[in-house]
Amino acid sequence: MTGGEPEPERRAREALEASGAEFVITRHGRVGSLAEAAAARGVAPDRLLKTIVVRRAADDYLFVLVPGGRTISWPRLRALLGVNRLSLPDAEVAREVTGYERGTITPFGSWHRWPVVADASIPAGGTVSVGAGGHGVGATLDADVLLRVLDARVADVTDPEASPA
Repeated sequence: MTGGEPEPERRAREALEASGAEFVITRHGRVGSLAEAAAARGVAPDRLLKTIVVRRAADDYLFVLVPGGRTISWPRLRALLGVNRLSLPDAEVAREVTGYERGTITPFGSWHRWPVVADASIPAGGTVSVGAGGHGVGATLDADVLLRVLDARVADVTDPEASPA
């Protein structure tokens, strides 16, 4: 930690700066729901993007950007990637391969620059918010700029989350 900023947050911020994208960092601390996090960052829930680390094979990962209120459609993601099997690494492996704890993962400043798949339901134009390396820390930026600087492959790879019964 230097200057009060935890190292993972510094890494994410520096990678965002290096991308050339204009962004705003928001620190709101831990929240209890998607709606709370979205409100704290000043975006609609579907504009709050989760970064999910997915393993294709040993030492072969990618990031999937999933809008709030949605979940990965494994059959569609496997078909897009042309693979029969995908998995989620456990929390420790995810931390080891990205440098971020689960819940703080972002493509910005990860130990590796992996491919990014962004769900087609991410609203074009306007702002979105992604994690920025710490719990309750987000980077808000233009959606189109985010997809461009990450060289994201946009595809229909999510479904709406099931409503609680």
